Amino acid sequence: MKDKDAFVHPTALVETQDLGEGTSVWAYAHVMAGARVGRNCNIGDHCFVESGAVIGDNVTLKNGNMVWEGVTLEDEVFVGPHVFFTNDRYPRSRRGGSPDMPPIEKTCWLVPTRVKRGASLGAGVTAVAGVTVGEYALVAAGAVVTKDVAPHALVKGSPARWHRWVCRCGHPLDFTQSVATCSECGLRFEKKGQGITLL
Repeated sequence: MKDKDAFVHPTALVETQDLGEGTSVWAYAHVMAGARVGRNCNIGDHCFVESGAVIGDNVTLKNGNMVWEGVTLEDEVFVGPHVFFTNDRYPRSRRGGSPDMPPIEKTCWLVPTRVKRGASLGAGVTAVAGVTVGEYALVAAGAVVTKDVAPHALVKGSPARWHRWVCRCGHPLDFTQSVATCSECGLRFEKKGQGITLL
């Protein structure tokens, strides 16, 4: 049910009945029926959220984002301006069929993409269909994500590659040994296998 405490700008179009308490939808944004948007989210100007997209609590969508069916943004995700999600690896225009192309079922082309809790995507990131961005990962502006991103990883470039580890607060971690303490918030992490864990 659409929460009466949500704010919807007069120029926004919100068709979903699943808009959480405290969420704000700003100018010229469109949230389709069947999209799910959690509590305390901020959906910026000119955003589009398609039916079947799932947005958790405390998510920030900066201006100009398109969140398609099959995309899940977990709680506390930050999406910078003009991030590009995709949901089809081999797109074609005609889904209903034509004399030279038979109909294609959604199950044959829809590829889920997930951005996990606390992760951030910088401005202009492209996330190819089917990737998972791990918890508290940070994807640098303009990166092209073609494969899964590990939790707490900072990735950058095209294609996006691991650069270093980051804290839950987003600041870089300096692993001079097997343990690092965040200089910003004081959380401590340990290298474990191919990743890091909170101590």
